[in-house]
Amino acid sequence: MTYCVGMRLNDGLVFMSDTRTNAGVDNFSTSRKMFNWTVPGERSITLMTAGNLATTQAVVSLLEERSVATEARDPGILSRETMFQVARLVGATLKEVIADSGPDGPTADDRFAASIIVGGQIKGGEPTIFLIYPEGNFIEISDDTPFFQIGETKYGKPILVRTYDPAMAFEDAVKLLLVSFDSTVKSNLSCGLPFDLHVYERDSLTSDRRTRIEESDPVYQTISNGWGDALREAFQGLPSYRV
Repeated sequence: MTYCVGMRLNDGLVFMSDTRTNAGVDNFSTSRKMFNWTVPGERSITLMTAGNLATTQAVVSLLEERSVATEARDPGILSRETMFQVARLVGATLKEVIADSGPDGPTADDRFAASIIVGGQIKGGEPTIFLIYPEGNFIEISDDTPFFQIGETKYGKPILVRTYDPAMAFEDAVKLLLVSFDSTVKSNLSCGLPFDLHVYERDSLTSDRRTRIEESDPVYQTISNGWGDALREAFQGLPSYRV
């Protein structure tokens, strides 16, 4: 399982993903689920994956291959003129991979299924994010839906819904995501550290604000412990219900 979030703010976009791919009794493994394509000054595109690992790796490999392909091939992710066209390309590639894996084509409950978040900005357009389904269709982020989640979403969603504000600073947005991811990690062993983070500032058209957050990170540890303490204090401050 996986947990990934793509969030839109007034100042830009924030992406975060976990890295756990297996959580057996005695076998924990990790793999990168966040990928980026950047042409400085022209575009920055970030993609995150959830679902069948073979499917997602094939999608990323095809996108990589086609981005440096010969002129005779279909233009790749670095040649698309808008983020909408990028989303169409990613959706078509995902559908293609799933169709090649199963005789009946792509379905949402297929064992080869996967879902993808892709977002970023191309010069001349606005920063945006798309959620792409296994069937290859997709939806775009909006004021009513300002963030997308894929993978194990239910544990981390309540904090996002209650606290998100489009005007919040990047630092507060990352803190919010760390609380959301920490709640997910503590509730489901199939999600785990380290976390990959990309903060994209509007109109920067770069990808230099990327980092990996390890379990030993002192800020993460402070947020994790502080959130638990704050929840206990808030609970104690609520009135008891007498029956």
